[in-house]
Amino acid sequence: MPKLDAVICNAGIGGWTGIDWPLAFKSILTRWKTSTTYPTFKISGFGWLTKPQIPATADGREVEEPPLGEVFCANFFGHYMLGHYLAPLLARHPESEHTRGRLIWTSSLEAHAHAFTLEDLQGIAGKLPYESSKRVTDLMGITSVLPSTERYVDQYLSYEHPSEKTTKPRIYVSHPGITQTPIMPLMIVLEYLLTLVFYISRWGGSQWHVLTPVKGATAAVWLTLAKQSTLDAMEAREGVGKWGSANDVWGNERVERTETEGWGWGGEMGEKPRKGRSPYAKDLTPGAKQKFVEEGEKCWEELERMRVGWERRLVESGAGME
Repeated sequence: MPKLDAVICNAGIGGWTGIDWPLAFKSILTRWKTSTTYPTFKISGFGWLTKPQIPATADGREVEEPPLGEVFCANFFGHYMLGHYLAPLLARHPESEHTRGRLIWTSSLEAHAHAFTLEDLQGIAGKLPYESSKRVTDLMGITSVLPSTERYVDQYLSYEHPSEKTTKPRIYVSHPGITQTPIMPLMIVLEYLLTLVFYISRWGGSQWHVLTPVKGATAAVWLTLAKQSTLDAMEAREGVGKWGSANDVWGNERVERTETEGWGWGGEMGEKPRKGRSPYAKDLTPGAKQKFVEEGEKCWEELERMRVGWERRLVESGAGME
């Protein structure tokens, strides 16, 4: 029977319209490594919506449908729908194989908590839709193994089959570090200048400036190929967390755990700070963790409501899967 071992959810868009150049030069010259790792000078689009998802009727009349944020749909919700359809193939791993199908989501170092609100889960009204979509990724992925989200995760993965031995797939969260890609279109001269800026950041001690897309894929590829026993043992020791692509000053790639706001590195109080920590980070508190867990549960509830609703609309229109 066909099965899938892993699916990497990586496609997406930035939704940026340009760069605030005066702010960029000022911040890079005064806080070089911080500003090139956690930039504040990108200008984002505002209120972008997808084109209609449901085909027009035979007489050309458009069908009314709820709005979908373009950046949210490209970076997250399209993957979310696909993951549900592929879950039965990911589940075809009997427990005797000591492995699980894996849904590996691509987040970002810029998955800022301040960019996200439950009231605007799609980031349509916010000024940071890219960062908001990555925060949703963190909340969804990390809380997917918690008891509070189990009923929604089981419904989403739909992994049980009456005539087959199956194993519940796992959701993991990775990020590519800082890479130079066309997601932010620049003139050729500026691309070369940006490359130099990134190299200087690496030489200055930043482990996250991996530069190339190939090295940016390190964490996702490692999560795909690692033995299940290795991942389980590391999570048992360090907690569930976010895995990032990193390198040393010479560009030798490696995988590093990454702090997530409201969760820390593994959801434990008093964790020892690690290299690569954001200068804006705060130590994990019980209140912050509780908020993270509650937001994760509410995200799962809303995402499942959206998924079921869109599946129904698409099926009724003849454009979806039965």
